Amino acid sequence: MRKIIHIDADSFYASVEIRENPALATRPVAVGGSPDKRGVIATCNYIARSFGVRSAMSSAKALQLCPDLVFVKPTFELYRTVSRQMQQIFREYTELIEPLSLDEAYLDVSACKQCQGSATRIAEEIRQKIRQQLQLTVSAGVANNKFLAKVASDWNKPDGIFVITPKQVDEFVRQLPVSKINGVGKVTAKKMASLGIKTCGDLQTLNQASLTEHFGSYGLRLYELAKGVDERPVESNRVRKSQSVEHTFDDDLPSLDAVLDKSIDVYDELLRRYGKICDQYLVTKRFVKVKFADFSQTTLEESMGSYSRNWQNLADYTQLIETAWRRKGKPVRLLGMGVRLKEIKIDASTPQLSLF
Repeated sequence: MRKIIHIDADSFYASVEIRENPALATRPVAVGGSPDKRGVIATCNYIARSFGVRSAMSSAKALQLCPDLVFVKPTFELYRTVSRQMQQIFREYTELIEPLSLDEAYLDVSACKQCQGSATRIAEEIRQKIRQQLQLTVSAGVANNKFLAKVASDWNKPDGIFVITPKQVDEFVRQLPVSKINGVGKVTAKKMASLGIKTCGDLQTLNQASLTEHFGSYGLRLYELAKGVDERPVESNRVRKSQSVEHTFDDDLPSLDAVLDKSIDVYDELLRRYGKICDQYLVTKRFVKVKFADFSQTTLEESMGSYSRNWQNLADYTQLIETAWRRKGKPVRLLGMGVRLKEIKIDASTPQLSLF
């Protein structure tokens, strides 16, 4: 029986910024871009959330909802440092850690002998240490699998803990709203509602064949999760599938020439990021993303034919961007570039290749 903990920091970026500037503690705070420059909210504290401000909301809309909102520019290097400090605390209990982002991670503490092997007590100790050492709060979920642990960590947010014991799983999932299942977005939830499905208990009334008929390959996953089953292990070495860079521009780029001019900066940043992982991954495809002023978007990707590290050709990206742009031919607000990746499996007989 696995013992899984999901740790989720409470409004992480905003909490770190408030820790650095305690004068912000009683004010609504949002980390993100300026409302004057088409910024977007990365996260906000709970005071701001009480006004309806949310992550991924435009800063201009957030300011309308909360005129006293304090905007803070993100300091990602600081967030990365704090994230590493949290992981150091995690490693006092287990090496089986799967970070999902800077502010959340799964921990498998099945073999941990501390706290007499109690995952609940381990989670509480971790929360206390983060509070004492880093002056931050985190919420924790404890269960026998990743799906339920992640659901549980959101149950008593902020600064809470929720435990689902093995004996409680059946009753808990029967009453669990399907909206709590990761991957069930607005479209899927609407389709479920049309079928009379509101809870996992409702999902349990359908067999695997019916779920596959209605939801395709995702139906099998739903069939398992509806019963509280999730056999995924905590993976301490997650394999990256892609690397990308996106730039949102303060002013719409009015023409193809303007888009191509700005593409050089995006391309240079992509090269820099890939350079950090080039010894671990080969490139299988290159792709671009173009979002137009009307918020419609298009993506285009190109296979490399064979795995390659010699994919760095700006002219190839330029051609992809031009093809993608001509699908709409409108001013552009966002431009992205990226690569699909294949993990390198190194053995003694494999020669090391150069980056360029």
